[in-house]
Amino acid sequence: MTGVAPFVLSIAAQLAAAAPGGDAWKRAELSGVRGITIGPIENGYHPGVGYGSPAYDRTLGEVRAMGGTWVALTPFGRVADTTGAGVDLTFEAPFARNRHDVAHAVEMAHARGLHVMLVPPLWVETGEWRGEIDPKTDEGWARWAQSYGRFVRAWAEVAEATRTEMFSVGVELRSWVTTARAPSFARIVRGVRRIYHGLLTYSANWDDVDQTVILGDLDVIGLNAFFPLSEERHAAASKQRDAARSIRERMHQLAELWNKPVVFTETGYTTRSDPAYRPWEWPDRMTAVPVDEAAQADAYRILLAPLLEEPDFVGFFVWREYADPDDTSQEPPWGFSPRGKLAELVVRDAFAARWSCDPWWRVGWSQHARIPGVDWR
Repeated sequence: MTGVAPFVLSIAAQLAAAAPGGDAWKRAELSGVRGITIGPIENGYHPGVGYGSPAYDRTLGEVRAMGGTWVALTPFGRVADTTGAGVDLTFEAPFARNRHDVAHAVEMAHARGLHVMLVPPLWVETGEWRGEIDPKTDEGWARWAQSYGRFVRAWAEVAEATRTEMFSVGVELRSWVTTARAPSFARIVRGVRRIYHGLLTYSANWDDVDQTVILGDLDVIGLNAFFPLSEERHAAASKQRDAARSIRERMHQLAELWNKPVVFTETGYTTRSDPAYRPWEWPDRMTAVPVDEAAQADAYRILLAPLLEEPDFVGFFVWREYADPDDTSQEPPWGFSPRGKLAELVVRDAFAARWSCDPWWRVGWSQHARIPGVDWR
């Protein structure tokens, strides 16, 4: 362990000094989180282009060029199915190798002047959703909690050693954190806090964050924000804008309830027609989908415009780009990545704007400027 680095404390300690309050981030004069998730190359047969590689460094350069200030890294743990038998720390490569590569990836991001959030999610081999993991019995849950705790603490140690600024203690674990089983997860969070001294968050699902009962143990409320902007297909833009304003109000109420700021640990839309309808649907499970860059860009624009005017909302991580920017095999053309698409222009413009959560001295677009991406008027 290398101890707590000064620049980790400059974020965590400033926020702690300003807390409590949903607007603590703003009062601490911390610039908003302008983030991009950089996914690993999810194939062990593609060595040398994942985290910590020269290819990954090119992606970091692209993030900086877009105006990004944060990156999220997602080293997976593997589970066989949703019975909760345990977490295998090996994913495509042995854990020791992944740990080395991720640590180097954090160092490379810091060298580029970027902050880092480390997010270790679970990969379910059967294709089921991790939010449905259920070991059924008390004994099964105890074994599961022990195994998951080992997994998340292993990555918390990496976060601490590399002075990572934010750490997510879990991703979309609905069956755990919204139920009577939640106290065992809270104990894991407290154990992580003894290891790691940066900011702690948890990546709730967009539709269960209000039922997530461990938010009081965190520094920042996080959620994977794949919000639908309509419950019907091809809704009018006016209805989608109404939905976005409702999302802003919901985030404000969430922050005020828990006296903590809110960050979107993931958000994005696929590059298809009507992406704001059921946006969580996985692109790899679709076939022969017409690519629609304009629709993706519109969904980003409509969602973000009201949120960036909310002082309790401190930013978002775009879902997602990849460690090798030239590898197009990771998702189909209608996938989530905004790279090289019209949605990238919206993200660039959003990053360039001055947000309500930003400190007064941050230079940005005029709030009343009409720009290609986010229309502030």
